[in-house]
Amino acid sequence: MSEALNSLYKAELIHNHGLWTGITDVAVATAEWVDWFNERSLHGELEHVTLIEFEAVYQAMNQAPISIETR
Repeated sequence: MSEALNSLYKAELIHNHGLWTGITDVAVATAEWVDWFNERSLHGELEHVTLIEFEAVYQAMNQAPISIETR
């Protein structure tokens, strides 16, 4: 799975946006790409929701109820 993500990153960002003037350009562009991928990119395997939305639903469904005992 990590190889697929790495290939996607390289195809969408590194190769398509080309001429970098330095490592800072790549670092900033990478942070922006990761933000886009997590926050705004719709994922077909996740019923066309973002990773953030999917994670929130998953956490809500799998959160153990908290019981408060009083004596």
